[in-house]
Amino acid sequence: MYSYMGDVNLTYDKQAISVDCVIFGFDGKSLRVLLKQRQRELPSGEVLVDSKLPGSLISDSEDLTCAAQRVVQTLIGLRNINLRQMEIFSDPQRVQGNELEWINKYYGITLSRVVTMVFFTLVKLDSKLIAYTERREADWVELNDVRHLAFDHNKILIAAIDRLITLFRQEPVAFDFLPRKFTLRHLQNLYEAVYDIAIDNRNFRKKMLSLPYIVPSGESEKEVSHKPAQYYYFDRRKYRQKNNKIFKLGFIY
Repeated sequence: MYSYMGDVNLTYDKQAISVDCVIFGFDGKSLRVLLKQRQRELPSGEVLVDSKLPGSLISDSEDLTCAAQRVVQTLIGLRNINLRQMEIFSDPQRVQGNELEWINKYYGITLSRVVTMVFFTLVKLDSKLIAYTERREADWVELNDVRHLAFDHNKILIAAIDRLITLFRQEPVAFDFLPRKFTLRHLQNLYEAVYDIAIDNRNFRKKMLSLPYIVPSGESEKEVSHKPAQYYYFDRRKYRQKNNKIFKLGFIY
C-alpha cells in the first residue's frame, strides 16, 4: 500500500510551471535577442514599461515543448522551429513580490511559486520577420544593449549565451542564423558577435576555405559600392559525410 512520504511542515500547492524562450537572431552585424514589452502598475499607481523574455505558463493540455512552440510561433509566426531545451530554473525565490503579483493578475490566478523550463532557438533575421515581431510589441535588441529584464531573465539570458557559445564550438549552428547564400565577411561578423572578439580576417578566410562543406555558389554580390564578395553555401551532406563529432575552428582556439 502506498505510504505518504511528504513533510507535513511543507506546502505543495499554488505552484505552476512555465516556459521561457530565448530567441537569438543575427542581422548581419550584431547578435540580437527577442524581448517582449511588458506593462505593470506599481503600488504607487505608476505604470512601468519594461522587457522580458517571451514566455508563458503551460496550460493543462500542453507539454513543455508544445507550450514553448506556442510562445515562439505567436511572436515570430513560424512553425516547427528547432527549439533546444536548456535547463530548469527552480529557485523558490526566483519570482516574488511585485513580480509574482503581476503574474497572478495577468493570468487571473493565485500562485506562490513558478518553476520555468528554458528553451532557446536561432532564427534568420530579415525585414519581414522584424516587422512581424514589432506588431506584437516585441523588439530585437542587441545583446550589448540589454539592461535590466523582468524576473530572473538576465540570469537566464546569460546562461543561454553560454550555451550558444558552447554550441558554436561543437556544431555548425552558425548557418542557422544565415541565409542560404552568404559571404565570408557575413560569416565572420557572426562569429565575432557570438564570441565578442575580433578575428583576424586572413586567418578566418584561410580556415573557412579549407573546409569542404563551405562551397562557392558561383555568384557574387550585386549593386554594392565595394568589390563584390563571393557567395558561399553550407553543404550539410558533405559535413555529415565527414562524420565530424566536434566542430573545431582554429581561429578561436
